[in-house]
Amino acid sequence: MRRSAIAAVIMTVVSLSARQAAVKTQDSLRGKDLFERRCGGCHGLDNDKEGPRLRSVFGRPAGSITSFKYSDALKKANITWTAEYLEKWLTDPEKLIPDNDMAFHVEKSEERRDIIAYLKALGGK
Repeated sequence: MRRSAIAAVIMTVVSLSARQAAVKTQDSLRGKDLFERRCGGCHGLDNDKEGPRLRSVFGRPAGSITSFKYSDALKKANITWTAEYLEKWLTDPEKLIPDNDMAFHVEKSEERRDIIAYLKALGGK
C-alpha cells in the first residue's frame, strides 16, 4: 500500500513537470510567431536593424551592444534585461526608461509573456 502511494506521488510530480514543460514550449512557440510578426520589423535575432539584435538578451545589460547606437537614456539606464524588466519594457518603454527611442509597446499581457518566453528560450543568463 505504501509503495503504491509513493508511486502515485512520483507519477503526479512527473506529470506536472511534463505539463509545465509543454506549456513553456507552447508559450515559446507562440512567442516566436509574435516576435516575427510584431518585433521582427525592427529587431533581428543576430543582427542589428532599427533596433538592436535580441538573441541572448537575457542577462545582458541594457545599451551594451557596441555595434548599435542606443539612446543616451538607454545607455545610462543601468539595468540588466530580466523577465521582469522585459515585461515592464514591453508594457511601456517610456515609463521604464524615459526619453528612449522605442515607441512600440505590446498591449496584451499574454503576448508579452509569450515573447519573453521565446527570448528566454533563445539563451542568455
